[in-house]
Amino acid sequence: MQMNRAAERQTENKIILVTRKTRLEELIAKYNTVGQARFYIEHLGADFSSYQAEHDNYQACVKAAETSLLRLGRLQIVERGFVPNMIFGEHDIVIALGQDGLVVNTMKYLDGQRLIGVNPDAQRWDGVLLPFEVKDLPSLVPEVLCQRRPVREVTMAMARLNNGQTMLGVNDIFIGPKSHISAHYTIHSDGQQERQSSSGIIVSTGLGSTGWMKSVLAGASAICQPLEDDFPYELPLIPMPASSSWDARELQFAVREPFPSKTSSTNLVHGRIRDHASLQVTSLMPEHGVIFSDGIEADYLEFNAGLTAEIGVAERRGYLVM
Repeated sequence: MQMNRAAERQTENKIILVTRKTRLEELIAKYNTVGQARFYIEHLGADFSSYQAEHDNYQACVKAAETSLLRLGRLQIVERGFVPNMIFGEHDIVIALGQDGLVVNTMKYLDGQRLIGVNPDAQRWDGVLLPFEVKDLPSLVPEVLCQRRPVREVTMAMARLNNGQTMLGVNDIFIGPKSHISAHYTIHSDGQQERQSSSGIIVSTGLGSTGWMKSVLAGASAICQPLEDDFPYELPLIPMPASSSWDARELQFAVREPFPSKTSSTNLVHGRIRDHASLQVTSLMPEHGVIFSDGIEADYLEFNAGLTAEIGVAERRGYLVM
């Protein structure tokens, strides 16, 4: 049986299927059983059946994908939480079965491997980064193996600390406080430097320019416009960003809620970081300073007093199959 299966395979390259826990699995991890999870959800007046239906559909998709991929090559299934410690082979093909966030959080741990985003529920998820469904895999993977599928290049950001630690971001990188307190730091960009107090800094890639970055600038613009005549401080112009190309070799940064005072300024609140340039931020926080990327707060670098972060365009790029 194993010899027949091996004979059917079209490649000896490894195929990595990245999965995620469903909402129901996360509830079971918290409340121990399905019954207790159901009681908790229904006690709050919510519909438990949607959790169950989503879980059942996702498990069926995982099983269907596994059946298809075993015929094509050596398959390894990896749950999302183990991806940071995964060693990917140079010629591995990686498939993310989940929402857009799973694609983003997988891509930053790859180094040249092609990534396929598969939507497990096209009725539920829009899937900007999920152009394929499970039924496409039998014909899609062989085309990827033969390099007959187009690939979109994705520019990533990198934060590098002066202690040698680094972090990549596919959508964005956040520099600031761990909780709802003010971040204190000095910022240096394009020949300008100032000390600031704020809720932190967002640095966005082209892929992430319509995500967190857009919401930050939209809120700033909406607040500033009606206050221009009465506000006691000079308000900087907050331009709404155009949707940048995914492969644009530049980043964009915005300071969240900068606070003007005797010791902090608000002039350097938005700008672009061109290729081969960098944004430098030096922490003035004795504790609770962090840097994390793509919304994963649990995976962070400490950014406390004495540390300087240099954020720029990463040499490494992502490759998303289209």
